[in-house]
Amino acid sequence: MLSTELRYFLAVAESGSLSAASRQLFVATSAISRQIRRLERDAGVTLFDRHARGMVLNDAGKLFEHRLRQSQRDMEVTLSEIKGLTAIRRTAIRIACTEGVAYDLLPAICSRFREQYPSVSFYLQTGNTRQVSESLHRGECDLALQFCLHPERGVQIAGSWPAPVLVVMSARHPLASQSFHLQDLSSYPVALTDQSTTVRQLFDLSCQMNGVFIEPTLTCNSFATLYHFLRQTPLAVTLCSRFTVPYDHHDHPLVLRNLDINHLTRRTLQIHLLPGRQQSAAITLFLEFLTTRLQQRSDHSGDAA
Repeated sequence: MLSTELRYFLAVAESGSLSAASRQLFVATSAISRQIRRLERDAGVTLFDRHARGMVLNDAGKLFEHRLRQSQRDMEVTLSEIKGLTAIRRTAIRIACTEGVAYDLLPAICSRFREQYPSVSFYLQTGNTRQVSESLHRGECDLALQFCLHPERGVQIAGSWPAPVLVVMSARHPLASQSFHLQDLSSYPVALTDQSTTVRQLFDLSCQMNGVFIEPTLTCNSFATLYHFLRQTPLAVTLCSRFTVPYDHHDHPLVLRNLDINHLTRRTLQIHLLPGRQQSAAITLFLEFLTTRLQQRSDHSGDAA
């Protein structure tokens, strides 16, 4: 991919003399010398200090060599990525995630990605935080998407977004248009995930710290079930984040409300990878797409009052 004069330049830079470069390239020293002088003429500066024992790169030559080798590496990476694009046709991306993001957000993102790369397939495995983490470390998935309360060890964090716990209710709910406190939720049917989820852990901690007891009307490990219960029970409330609430609910408008409790903000949504694992072209493209979409959801202006 390099021109003749660039190849000759690198050979002289490596070997330290025209004669050594000549033996390496099987080219006459006069031809190499002519190409080097042409390169220096085009650059407008000399690139070598010439001595009786050979040729040594000067400061300009060292800078030129550094940039040239950097360009070579970039070209190799680009060619590798281009070759990898052909493999996208047969790529299945394996994702482990918590159930909340698997309900609405992730299927929509996968669908949009396939509009650009229709031959990519997805395998989604859902579980609680511990199960998702174990799946990643066992190599059973290419990436993990989960809510975290603490820094995860032994992973590469490809993206992180604040994911505070919010109260979700019908737009016609009595609390939808007024300020309220944690205690006020006890007057209404409360649907909660089980204790294996970060939402429930933070909610229980907040109740304990504020001396509030709330007996859930419905407890379930499926957010889909909680959402459908909310639709069928006008006075019910549940808890989730901006990443798990369905936004396609025009027939049943929902509102998200903040509770002014610090514990409920100590949560993030993170993309985890195994450190040191080389990613395919398809996974690299999907990570960029996923990161953009999650940032858009995080920036959504109408999430919570």
